[in-house]
Amino acid sequence: MAQWLTGEVIENYAWNQELFSLRVRTQPFEFIAGQFVRLGLPHDGGRIQRAYSLVNGPDDGVLDFLVNRVHDGLFSPMLHDLKAGQTIEVSQPPSGFFTLNEVPDGDSLWLISTGTGIGPYLSMLTTDIPWQRFSRIHLIHAVRYGADLAYQRKILDWVEAHPGQLNYQPIVSREDYPGALRGRIPALIESGDLQRAVGDVLNERAQVMLCGNPDMIRDAKVVLNDMGLPKNLRRKPGNVTMEHYW
Repeated sequence: MAQWLTGEVIENYAWNQELFSLRVRTQPFEFIAGQFVRLGLPHDGGRIQRAYSLVNGPDDGVLDFLVNRVHDGLFSPMLHDLKAGQTIEVSQPPSGFFTLNEVPDGDSLWLISTGTGIGPYLSMLTTDIPWQRFSRIHLIHAVRYGADLAYQRKILDWVEAHPGQLNYQPIVSREDYPGALRGRIPALIESGDLQRAVGDVLNERAQVMLCGNPDMIRDAKVVLNDMGLPKNLRRKPGNVTMEHYW
C-alpha cells in the first residue's frame, strides 16, 4: 500500500500556457531514473491522484514534474494552479520499470519521446549510466509546436559537454521550426529521415526507448519490429523498451 509524503511547491514554471514544470521539495527518497510517483491533492473529502515521471535526477534535492494541462481534465488544471508555498502529496515508494537497468547493452541508445514523455530521459541523462554504457545517444523529442520544446538549455548544455556522444533532434509537427524535423516519428523512422538527421543507423546494436503517446508507440513498435528490432522483454531481451503515458 502506498505511503504519502507531504511536499512543498517550490516553483511552478510555465513553458507556455499549457506546459509547466512543477518543482516540489519533500524529505529525500531513493528512486531509479525513469521511475514515477503519484501526486495527490485533496478533493471532495478524499484524495485525487495521478502518476507522473520524475524529471529530476536521483541526486537532486528538488523533485521536478513536466505536466501538460488538459483543459477538460480534473487533476492537471489543479496542478497548473498551484503556487509556491502550497503543499502536495507524493506517493512512496517510486514505481516503474522504464529504467536503463532493464535495457540490454548496445552501441547506440535512442531516447524517443512525444510531449511530456521526455521527462524520464532527462532524469536518466543526469546520471552516469547512459554516458558509460552507450557510445552514441540520440535524444529525440516530438511536439506540436516549437514552444513545447522544454528544457532546451539543459539539453544543449549536455550536447556541448558530450560532443560526438549526444545528439538532440527535435521534431515539430504543426509548424516549421529551425533544426527540427517535421512529421510523425514512425514515418520518419520508416523513411530513414530520422536516422539521416542524427547520422546513425537503427540496427541490432541499437537500443530504443519509446515514451509518450500510445499511438506513436504502437506504430513505431511495428516499424522497428519490421526492421529487425523486437520488443525488449525480461524473458527475451530485445531492442525496444516502451512506456505508455496514458
